[in-house]
Amino acid sequence: MKIEEYLETLPENLLSGEDVQLPEKSFREIFKFINLGKDDIFYHLGCGNEKGIELAVKEFKVKKAVGIDNNFEKIEQSKKNLKERNFKIDLICQNIENSVFSDATVILFWFTDENIINKMMEKFENLKEGTKIITIWGPLPECLPDKVDFPYIINKVPLKKAQNMQEQLLSIFGVKCVDFVTAWEFAERYTKSISSPEIKNDRFLTIIQTLMIWINAKKLGVSCGEEIPESIQTYINIMKIHFDIDFEYLLRE
Repeated sequence: MKIEEYLETLPENLLSGEDVQLPEKSFREIFKFINLGKDDIFYHLGCGNEKGIELAVKEFKVKKAVGIDNNFEKIEQSKKNLKERNFKIDLICQNIENSVFSDATVILFWFTDENIINKMMEKFENLKEGTKIITIWGPLPECLPDKVDFPYIINKVPLKKAQNMQEQLLSIFGVKCVDFVTAWEFAERYTKSISSPEIKNDRFLTIIQTLMIWINAKKLGVSCGEEIPESIQTYINIMKIHFDIDFEYLLRE
């Protein structure tokens, strides 16, 4: 089984971040990291439900909070939930590519689809100076982050362009090349940040993310050394022998 085939079997496609609802602890970490406060106009693009928007208003007292998502059922259910609690928040059912958020001071944007990201870049580049865009796992394409507490990354307008992949890597991971230890540390941070308490396979997901980080680094020419580290090869073998999940083909592509 190729790794892509396995990922499709995971609940809510956990590893990619697609359609995953962040736990409240993660929202609090993000909002504290970005110093969200009473003068901010906060947009959550791809909000899913109302949890993050509600938390921004109730606990962090933002001036305005707006959630945008193209899932009609989720938006309607969120509106119903808020109405039952007599709580009014702006929730909009719309594709984010068509949305308007020019008044934003803080934006939470967590997407892995390259087509969506590329379409949004022009919108982001034209936002007012000082607007903060917080992403999870990776920065905006070809951009240097303003601040990092991995997996949370802040990009600030005007966006700063990275000269090359190595410069971007250094700004995110604090290293010039990725070895096993670096891949494991950052994979573990990511898994813990998006996992809800009921998820019981954190370590398994961390192993998979570690392999994906290192293999991607290898393909981009930013891994440490030419040889495959013994720990990486061991986990590749374990995944193949015990779980029938193939990573080796990625190294041959």
